[in-house]
Amino acid sequence: MKVKDGIIGLVVGDALGVPVEFQSRYSLKMNPVEGMIGHGTHNQPEGSWSDDTSMTLATMASIVNKNAIDYEDIMKEFCNWFLNDKYCQKEQFDIGIATQNALIEYRKGIPALECGGTGERDNGNGSLMRILPLAYIPDIDYETIENVSAVTHAHKRSRIACVLYVEIAKSMLENEGFPIEEHIEIASEKIQAYYRDEPELKHFKRIFEDDLDDEDEISSKGYVIYTFESVIYCLKNTSNYKDAVLKAVNLGEDTDTVAAICGGLAGIYYGFDDIPIDWIDAIPQIDKVLSLCEKYEAFCNEY
Repeated sequence: MKVKDGIIGLVVGDALGVPVEFQSRYSLKMNPVEGMIGHGTHNQPEGSWSDDTSMTLATMASIVNKNAIDYEDIMKEFCNWFLNDKYCQKEQFDIGIATQNALIEYRKGIPALECGGTGERDNGNGSLMRILPLAYIPDIDYETIENVSAVTHAHKRSRIACVLYVEIAKSMLENEGFPIEEHIEIASEKIQAYYRDEPELKHFKRIFEDDLDDEDEISSKGYVIYTFESVIYCLKNTSNYKDAVLKAVNLGEDTDTVAAICGGLAGIYYGFDDIPIDWIDAIPQIDKVLSLCEKYEAFCNEY
């Protein structure tokens, strides 16, 4: 099942990107990140994870505790993170606007599946960054993946992005030995067939057509499509976990989320043993994450 491969890959990528979030690509070309560092943008200690990891862990914990995917409970755990610092190493320091707005709606008594924003400007990467755990659930359907996105990001574009990401991860889990390009192609074909009459597919054109070779045309800002394109670019242009996540961080801008999403797939593809052990050891409370991975894998095996 390899739950820890992807989840630890995500956590490590997140922590690598936290100190330089919002830095420009130019500044990182001049002074690139080469390993785990501390402080910087959010003035957090080395190995600190952000909302990407916290919300991923909250999703996993909810599913394990309820022994099911319960949208209301997932939102309760997100609120526990946002308000009570649960799933943080110390305290919550980073949250997206769309996510915060959705949690405010939930606390007003709005049902979970009605909380996520549906506007064009609600297409940040805040659901894509936490969706990886669903890839491990056997035979999970697209509606469920879309719904887990929709509790904070309900626009169709964000929901499709989550489904595509899960399909890429599933292909990596099910078809070991295939090149990365083939996993992307397999997932893309499934998405295009399932959503064949969906106008939103046009936004994924560059991913579907494998048109992501020029770094100058890659944006690593927080828009969900830009993030996804950055992740694909980094995976295609590296050959190991370390280089993939460092390339993601050094693209600049939304460094923690691009590296977390890239790290999740790179962790699955290259395996846990390819993640530098000193990076893993630098993360406080990593034992708690590994314990949750074991519990989550047991849930998935019994699903």
